[in-house]
Amino acid sequence: MAILVYIEAINGKIKSSSLELLTAAKKTNQPFSSISIGSDSIDTETLNNYGVTKHIDYKDEKLSKYNPEIFSQVLTEAIKELGAEVILGSSSSLTKDLFPTVAAKISSGFISDGTQLNWDGSRFSVKKPMYAGKCFCIVEFSKSLPQMILMRPNQLPVETSTKVNTEIVSKKLAINDFKTKVIEIVKGASEKLDLTEANIIVSGGRGMQAAENFKLLEDLAKTLGATVGASRAVTDAGWVSHSMQVGQTGKTVAPSLYIACGISGAVQHLAGMSDSKVIVAINKDPEAPIFKKATYGIVGDALEIVPLLNEEFKKILNS
Repeated sequence: MAILVYIEAINGKIKSSSLELLTAAKKTNQPFSSISIGSDSIDTETLNNYGVTKHIDYKDEKLSKYNPEIFSQVLTEAIKELGAEVILGSSSSLTKDLFPTVAAKISSGFISDGTQLNWDGSRFSVKKPMYAGKCFCIVEFSKSLPQMILMRPNQLPVETSTKVNTEIVSKKLAINDFKTKVIEIVKGASEKLDLTEANIIVSGGRGMQAAENFKLLEDLAKTLGATVGASRAVTDAGWVSHSMQVGQTGKTVAPSLYIACGISGAVQHLAGMSDSKVIVAINKDPEAPIFKKATYGIVGDALEIVPLLNEEFKKILNS
């Protein structure tokens, strides 16, 4: 089974979500390849440590901005050149656009939103949520190839393997006739880790009562090295950026620790964070739905409890 892992990186450093997929590919005991598309070189030492047999590095200034037309053509050609039968990617705003486009181009089977990836010795099966997380299903491909799979970040373990010497194949863009041109991509002002990559998330809802009270969550997040998230009600009210929204219509996250402050737990929000390893809920209403999902619950006013938690964490971390 020829496996190809699509790698995403920031300034050459491979994202942890991509390292999850390299680990999963290595566990099949099959030789596997990887591909990166962009303007920065990938850290090849990391590829060696994760057992990548061959890496295709498409590096070109024309690839510095995501262009669906160009990226889909490059990935399609790489799949055909390598004879890839399974293509693994981590779910992001880029891949959720790219993978379905490529799947249509190559008449491939496509599975998205995977939370478990299982290998039976000859093929993959994928566990994924259905109906906003109300149930799960196990999806398998028919025998047709190739097959494309997108996994949610923070779902799989990250483990290095026996070090190898990865064959690096550098390529330049050989296409010049494009129908579309990306002029500019405006990035958010925040330099914080994206919610989907964060290991700890502190989220706030209407129980925070006002936009200025999110400073309490930012202080706690700074202490814990966390990223701040929010419920839809809060982003719709304009208290914080929509990029911070967690939920069915926002970002789906699965951190090791999720602290929900003043969030009641509407089903749409639960759908976006219920895969968190440990959930701590703070809410004045003891009957709030969030407590049914919580590992630990604190009944009380988040505006009073969050500063107390922050002080206690500071003591512990500084001791």
